[in-house]
Amino acid sequence: MTDGAFYEDFEVGHIYRHALGKTVTESDNNLFTMLTLNTQQSHFNIEYARRLEFGQILVNSTYTLALITGLTVSDISQNVIANLGWDAVQLPHPVFIGDTLWAETIVLSKRESQSRPNAGIVTVKTRGLNQHGKEVITFKRTILVHKRSAAESISAFPEPERPIQTEDA
Repeated sequence: MTDGAFYEDFEVGHIYRHALGKTVTESDNNLFTMLTLNTQQSHFNIEYARRLEFGQILVNSTYTLALITGLTVSDISQNVIANLGWDAVQLPHPVFIGDTLWAETIVLSKRESQSRPNAGIVTVKTRGLNQHGKEVITFKRTILVHKRSAAESISAFPEPERPIQTEDA
């Protein structure tokens, strides 16, 4: 059996407060910025960033989107077939090196897929909060997610030769 929510588990209006938070490090921001070839110097040049409004390095906003999405996976998209889209991405407050981010998600809608009988389409709204409770990002995400009937076929856990037992400890 696989963990995570299946289509049937989602309820419109349900709020998930995702368990993990992540402190953004300078290495996180530098690596992501360089991997994506983002040449905006406010993400990697401290002397340049000091001359701007915030006076310090700004965390790459697409890293913020990726991180907040990642923090939701175990609850929202562990059993996803595909992400269908991100919409209405807003960045109301900057993220800085050393900020710790958490994610919270509300289920907006769900419907069965017309083309895939083993799946449904779920739309959620997620927000990222920093350590002060300030909203740093909000977005809607639509996913195509497996129904529970697909659980056995998508599980990659190997079938053990024998069951685990207390005397094995």
